[in-house]
Amino acid sequence: MKKILAILLMALSCGLVNAQVANDNHFGSITLTDGTVITGEIKNSIRKNAAVSLVDNTGKKKIFSGNDITAATINNVNYLCIKGDFFKTICTGKLCFLQKESDASGKPIYNGAEAVFANGTEGKIGDFYLYSNQTLKHLNKKTANQIIEAELAGCTAAVDKARQLNGDMAALAEAITIYNNSKN
Repeated sequence: MKKILAILLMALSCGLVNAQVANDNHFGSITLTDGTVITGEIKNSIRKNAAVSLVDNTGKKKIFSGNDITAATINNVNYLCIKGDFFKTICTGKLCFLQKESDASGKPIYNGAEAVFANGTEGKIGDFYLYSNQTLKHLNKKTANQIIEAELAGCTAAVDKARQLNGDMAALAEAITIYNNSKN
């Protein structure tokens, strides 16, 4: 009886491990730097390695760093890749509001056999950024008000909303959405 119970417990624990591994993989897509879109099962290693691994419909697995791709969609969450780092897209439009999800600084990039080390982007994981016209602006307590006033200029409702947020960067998405809607 003890042997049967031990076998059942071992089988159950193996099933839980397999279920845990399966939960790390999500359907999604990546956009390569040449514009090609590849869909498949994606394992999200963004925070750990500034990379994702994708198994395409042929069963082939390949790892893509933030330098290899321009965008990714994983489990209906969109990411932009800028200077090797992944940024979660919170708002899009004329002005994008992003949150940093990886740190690619010091990560080697290979040009043939020669390793070049990436600088990545300033800031740390969790920081917020504004992105427009290929320019990434890091928002922090010192620079946020100045950057927000300059970027949202011309849309009084967005500026007023941003002033009401009292430094709550996550809530800034509302002001940026107002701005983007006014520019459409």
